[in-house]
Amino acid sequence: MPEPGARTDLFADLAERYDELRPADDAWDEVLDALVRLGRLDDGRVLDVGCGTGLAAEALAARGARVWGVDPSPAMLAVARGRTLPGGGVKQARAERLPFKPGWFDGVLMRQVVQHLDRPAAFREAFRVLRPGGRLAIATFHPDHMEEVWISTFVPRVAELDRARFPAQDALAAELRDAGFTEPAVERLRQSRPVTREEALERLRGRFISTLALVEEDELAEGIARAERELPERFEGTLDWLLVAAERPA
Repeated sequence: MPEPGARTDLFADLAERYDELRPADDAWDEVLDALVRLGRLDDGRVLDVGCGTGLAAEALAARGARVWGVDPSPAMLAVARGRTLPGGGVKQARAERLPFKPGWFDGVLMRQVVQHLDRPAAFREAFRVLRPGGRLAIATFHPDHMEEVWISTFVPRVAELDRARFPAQDALAAELRDAGFTEPAVERLRQSRPVTREEALERLRGRFISTLALVEEDELAEGIARAERELPERFEGTLDWLLVAAERPA
C-alpha cells in the first residue's frame, strides 16, 4: 500500500538503474539461498510477489521453478519482461488482489516487499493462491537494521520512515497466523560487506532505495553533501535480515 501522500509508483524513476544500483552480489545470493531452503522454492510453481525487475524470479527459474511475478509498477515490469521465465511470466497486479486461481502455487516469495503492502490483505491472498502444504517465504529487515544501516547516518529521515514501514517479528508472525498460516519459522541473518565511498555516493544520488523517494529534496541534498564530506574511502556496510517462512496447512 502506498504511504499516505506518496507517489503511487515509488520506482518510476529508479527502475532503469535498479539492478545497477542494487546488484546481485554474494550477499544477495545468500538471502535467496535461505529463502529457497525455507520456502522450498526450487521447483514447482512459484509466485514472486513484488517481483520488481524480475531478478529473483529469473534466478528461481534457473533453479527449476516455474515462476510468475507480479508487481504494481509499470516501470519495473518493463525491465522484468526481458527476463527468461520458462513456463511463467509477469503480470501487473497488486499483492492484495492476485490474478490467479486458488491453490495454483506451490510457493510464494516476498523479498523486500512487505513494507509496501497492506499485509493482512496480501497474506490472505498469498494463502488463497497457495496449495495446501505450500509455503510463503519472506525476507524483510529486522527493526535493528534501521539504526545500523549507513544511510541513516546521513539521511536520518530514512530510519524514521522505515521504522514505521517495516514490521517487527511479533507483528509479522501474528499477521501470518491471522491469515491462516501455521506458526512461522523465523531466522535472523546478519551480513557485512565492504562499500566504497564512490559506490555509496552513487547509490545515494540515485535514490537506490524506495524510502529515499519519500524524503524531501532539500533533506536528501543535505545528506549527500554530508556524505561527500564524511564518508571514508571504504567502510563495512551491514544488513540485518528477518527471514520468515509460513505454511498453508495441508
